[in-house]
Amino acid sequence: MINLSFGEKVWQTAVYIILIVLSLLCLLPFLYVVAVSITPESEVLRRGIVIIPESFTFIAYKEVFISHGIGQAYKITLFRTIVGTALNVFFTIIAAYPLSKKYLPGRSAFLLFIVFTMMFGGGLIPTYLLIRSLGLLNSPWVLIIPHLISAFNLVIIKGFFEQLPAEIEESARVDGASELQTLWKIILPLSLPVLATISLFYAVGHWNSYFDAIVYINDSNLMPLQVILRNILLNVATQSADSLANSGTVSTFAVQMAAVVVTTVPILIVYPFMQKHFTKGVLMGSVKG
Repeated sequence: MINLSFGEKVWQTAVYIILIVLSLLCLLPFLYVVAVSITPESEVLRRGIVIIPESFTFIAYKEVFISHGIGQAYKITLFRTIVGTALNVFFTIIAAYPLSKKYLPGRSAFLLFIVFTMMFGGGLIPTYLLIRSLGLLNSPWVLIIPHLISAFNLVIIKGFFEQLPAEIEESARVDGASELQTLWKIILPLSLPVLATISLFYAVGHWNSYFDAIVYINDSNLMPLQVILRNILLNVATQSADSLANSGTVSTFAVQMAAVVVTTVPILIVYPFMQKHFTKGVLMGSVKG
């Protein structure tokens, strides 16, 4: 137990208070969104800012799920997030492992090409023409295949692999293990922190992405969750005015807030389970570039 002086205790207490206040300030907007989504319109109009509702109604959530196709959008987004993240991690590992070997012929050139893509892109029109020529338009795979490998995540994993002791792989080869066996049975179990980190990066990216769906997909049944949320936020006032005018129990603003909650809560539930690996994985993978 470390004995702190009076001044150190005061400073430590002040830091804790500041952090608690900042945490509450960050939490308040989300609490406001949740509160408005379950508060009757009359109470919202009377109180203005609602944090703890006096009465509750879930009509806004019913409106979101019934009238705006959230259910189908959830299926597309879950498919994109789960399958896309799995493929992202797989192909990133397959690319990063050989690039972490200094004896790989042409390694510097490959790394130069990869880093180049982090700073320069082909542009939207050439990318669209490429996607069309590949026959991916109006397909759920267009949300996954063009983004299979992130150069940033590849560099993080490559740096992590480079930090692993070379003696581990040498001992595996002495025992007769192939490169794939060494990667699967030795390297990957030691790389769980960085794998969890990039999995979180990829999953959050898939869950929050909407622009590629707007550009490459015209079928409303293939639209992911964030596109539906965008449409609700932009058009709910006109779309649901007739259905909500007669009820008088929920506002269009409540429908918007309900849509935000529905699309945000799942990723908030997953994040705490991944957070313990987050900082460790990024730091360990970024020491070497």
